[in-house]
Amino acid sequence: MIHLQGLTFRRGEREILRGVDLKINPGEHWTLLGRNGCGKSTILEMITGYLFPTSGTIDVLGNRYGQVDVREMRKRIGYISPSLIEKMTLRDPVWEIVASGAFAYLRFYEEVEDEVRERAYIELERVGLRSLAEQPFSTLSQGERKKVLLARTMMASPELIILDEPCAGLDLYEREKFLYALNELSTRKLSILYVTHHIEEIVPFFTHVALMAQGKLVASGLKRDVLTTDKLDEAYDLPLDIKWRDDRPWIEVGKVNL
Repeated sequence: MIHLQGLTFRRGEREILRGVDLKINPGEHWTLLGRNGCGKSTILEMITGYLFPTSGTIDVLGNRYGQVDVREMRKRIGYISPSLIEKMTLRDPVWEIVASGAFAYLRFYEEVEDEVRERAYIELERVGLRSLAEQPFSTLSQGERKKVLLARTMMASPELIILDEPCAGLDLYEREKFLYALNELSTRKLSILYVTHHIEEIVPFFTHVALMAQGKLVASGLKRDVLTTDKLDEAYDLPLDIKWRDDRPWIEVGKVNL
């Protein structure tokens, strides 16, 4: 599904990635975790074909980048990023925002077929927003808008979904609602890569974690193997204690001397 080998990336004298190896198998749900500037966003841009490494190889969905048209690859990848909401037309009805995902449009300029419209309603039902289908996108809360984008992504039946900090800016209630909606994807055969700064967002739905620090992977694998006190201390350089409740990790920070 995703296989990164020996990835390095330099900008001038700055080494952003330093030999990253990561393998994500079909059907696995991963979280990519780490401090600001550790290289998470760079990895996402490489997987989606917007950046290429200084050295190393990238294989996605059975194709090696550099030997395939990345524009065609992007059609098979659902990508939700903070900038996507800004590109939507706020006055458009919610169902139309969702339906546009079937064609990778930002909005429609022609009549939408009934079949596509009905599919949009089905995806909205799955994220619990069918009742808002006819409302303008502008009337929705930030959490509701992000669930609309999740429904929009599923219109193209992607094989891989990448979510870049989807809960950023959400309050506690909206965050939990979004994570619950994300859990609805567990019945579908697809892989997920979810980027976050917050360990408590690693709900039971997620099976694996890749932990980054200073451009390299500290550890990757099953979440309980990776999210240990020693590995988190290496990644964050803070005294941390981790507790598990209902297969979900929670962090406590000890006394800090900075």
